[in-house]
Amino acid sequence: MTTIDARPTPNFIRNIIEEDLKTGKYGKRVHTRFPPEPNGYLHIGHAKSICLNFGLAAEYKGLCNLRFDDTNPTKEEVEYVESIKEDVRWLGFDWADRLFYASDYFEQLYRYAVQLIKSGKAYVCDLSPEEIREYRGTLTAPGKESPYRMRSVEENLDLFERMRAGEFEDGSRVLRAKIDMASGNLNMRDPVMYRILRATHHRTGDKWRIYPMYDFAHCFSDSIEGITHSICTLEFEDHRPLYDWFLDQLDVHHPQQIEFARLNLSYTVLSKRKLVQLVEGGYVTGWDDPRMPTLAGLRRRGYTPESIQDFCERIGVAKRESMVDMALLEHCLREDLNKRAPRVMGVLRPLRVVIDNYPEGQVEELEAVNNPEDPGMGSRRVPFSRVLYIEQEDFREDPPKKFYRLAPGREVRLRYAYFITCVGVVKDEQTGEVVELRCTYDPETRGGDSPDGRKVKATLHWVSAAHALEAEVRLYDHLFLKPEPGEDGQDFRTYLNPKSLEILTSCRVEPGLAGATPGSRYQFERQGYFCVDPDSSNEKPVFNRTVPLRDSWAKVEKAQK
Repeated sequence: MTTIDARPTPNFIRNIIEEDLKTGKYGKRVHTRFPPEPNGYLHIGHAKSICLNFGLAAEYKGLCNLRFDDTNPTKEEVEYVESIKEDVRWLGFDWADRLFYASDYFEQLYRYAVQLIKSGKAYVCDLSPEEIREYRGTLTAPGKESPYRMRSVEENLDLFERMRAGEFEDGSRVLRAKIDMASGNLNMRDPVMYRILRATHHRTGDKWRIYPMYDFAHCFSDSIEGITHSICTLEFEDHRPLYDWFLDQLDVHHPQQIEFARLNLSYTVLSKRKLVQLVEGGYVTGWDDPRMPTLAGLRRRGYTPESIQDFCERIGVAKRESMVDMALLEHCLREDLNKRAPRVMGVLRPLRVVIDNYPEGQVEELEAVNNPEDPGMGSRRVPFSRVLYIEQEDFREDPPKKFYRLAPGREVRLRYAYFITCVGVVKDEQTGEVVELRCTYDPETRGGDSPDGRKVKATLHWVSAAHALEAEVRLYDHLFLKPEPGEDGQDFRTYLNPKSLEILTSCRVEPGLAGATPGSRYQFERQGYFCVDPDSSNEKPVFNRTVPLRDSWAKVEKAQK
């Protein structure tokens, strides 16, 4: 279960709920729901809604349902249902025995539709989809009434029953609400309630040949479940009059719909349509590609549920759309991983180092701190020997100004080990590339300190060549080059980052990482935070870079203070 902050940030939704509790509306109950359509994987934007709905229910000692609005069998799959349940659980929330589906209510929804027909509020229309759009009008011109709008109640009941029985072809007839074709809100211009659709549903099979439209099914599903506050994103604000109209026509429980601004995150896209294009177009490896903003992708990359909850609380709830900087999400992750991730040493681009005056065949076990932020995590032993690997970028044969790492004749500290000095360079005869460094060490500096008080300006990480594990490391960056891809009218895929993934296959990591389980998170000292990928094996672990150590958001916060 998630932990709710004892003093949550005030917002307009909390204000509404607290006023309702004060006045006794809904019997002083708070009952919310998270209602995804099972036609894709959840993303970080859904996480905001999950945290809000489940969080408010917990905060006010209420209930929150998980309900799948599964009214379109042509796009829905069991795979999506299971992935959504996994994501909600992973975020730390539990719906207990309150797992529902709109398809649970298909029979009841049909009866509601019949009641609306009997009261003269709905009719069967024979216009084609194209004609319905044409008759609908525009934002500046009123719509035109369907020629079938004045059918008798008896004829409408007969046709609707025959629609259910499968007598008519797909698209040949629909059931529409009879509201107002001159309304300034296009959603109120006799919206479609049911369409004929011969498609196998993932739960009801071929039982139904007609399916309710989302707007019709959603409000009555809320009503059936006794929802008090139907919280949704801002694009449904124009649908609220329709939500209220449907419920007002029948003697049923009437929840209150409340809209908030959805999440927009820089350097990515959160449109389900665009995410589908990325997956089906092969621009990413799947819904759980670590570059994707899906919860499956973020989980595989190494994000923690706690960091996402923290992010959702920090961005707050508002009525106006805005763009949130990806740097804030990464900052929340760093803050969390800094406390929980054990430190290890991993060399991504190895450069061989031979310590000439270190005894051949000798191996020492040096003590290394697991996490300086948490002494309770203790320490580990890492092997040290005559031949090591350091990062290629930690050496320059001709160092520029302010480069304090290893260079010919220069002394540096090896983390947890000794001071070493570079005394020679070995190059490839054909390419001239530096392939090996010859160094000496000072045996009096074990542990990384000098007894004579001399100072060095750099500390390098390393691994013992004889003991290190070979590993694959996948370095991920933003999926897009622009903060808002496609805002200029160009195809959003134009701005895909060709360097969003770099795969390094000859990395070296501490031997203690042998057998690390997928999902385990570590801080590679001086490199960033990494997570073990499901592709890992005991023979060759695979690590995804979750996030670098650099924290631009922390610098922004510091500057603001």
